[in-house]
Amino acid sequence: MTADLLVERRPGVVEVTFDRPERHNAFTQGMYAALHELCDSLAADASVKVLVLRGAGGRAFAAGNEISDFLSQDAVVYEDWIRALLLKLFALPQVTIAAVDGVCVGGGLAVATHCDLRVATPHSRFGYPIARTLGNALAAPIVYRCAAVFGEPLTREMLLAARLVDAPRAYAVGALTAVAPSLDDELPGLVESILSLSSVTLRATKSQLLAQAAALEVAPDGDEDLLREVYTGPDFTEGVRAFLAKEKPAFG
Repeated sequence: MTADLLVERRPGVVEVTFDRPERHNAFTQGMYAALHELCDSLAADASVKVLVLRGAGGRAFAAGNEISDFLSQDAVVYEDWIRALLLKLFALPQVTIAAVDGVCVGGGLAVATHCDLRVATPHSRFGYPIARTLGNALAAPIVYRCAAVFGEPLTREMLLAARLVDAPRAYAVGALTAVAPSLDDELPGLVESILSLSSVTLRATKSQLLAQAAALEVAPDGDEDLLREVYTGPDFTEGVRAFLAKEKPAFG
């Protein structure tokens, strides 16, 4: 698939590790392409019951996207392509688990909130600090999905105050299934318990929840135009420049 994704298969389970620890596992276009391919294959694979996603290195699940990838293409089209992957992930018949050890922000949080379950280590943190980093915006359905998982108050805090939410707060609002010192101690029991469950029940329930989200989290009219205005505007231009130069952006 790609050197930046490690895929381990065992009976009933596929485990994917994002393997760019030197970049806090930030997603590249190649990683997204490989995840598209994986989701396509899993959608029709009844032999797999659980998909686990995790990051390498102990410092991050995934710290957003590789920003340089936005420079070589239409940013809104690229975001739409990423959004299509998130929808594929959300629609998988398997139970999906985001195993978070460290920061889970930006694109990493989008992936985690499109999983069914999330477990994390105590030092993990979650957020969309884009108002102080890039000056971009999220597609409305991604905002709605975050609110569905973390609740509207924490979603507003993440986006409007650019603050990160720690694992204990995330667990307190139900965004996390468990907070554990070691993911390797927590995950096996959770995965094994799911493997013993009825596939019929799991698939039917996921289908129902998917239908509910599709009805409640639809993008409003004009959302794409709004995003295009943001991505072609001065704040995103300044945010990308400052990010690549490792400087603090000077937003208007």
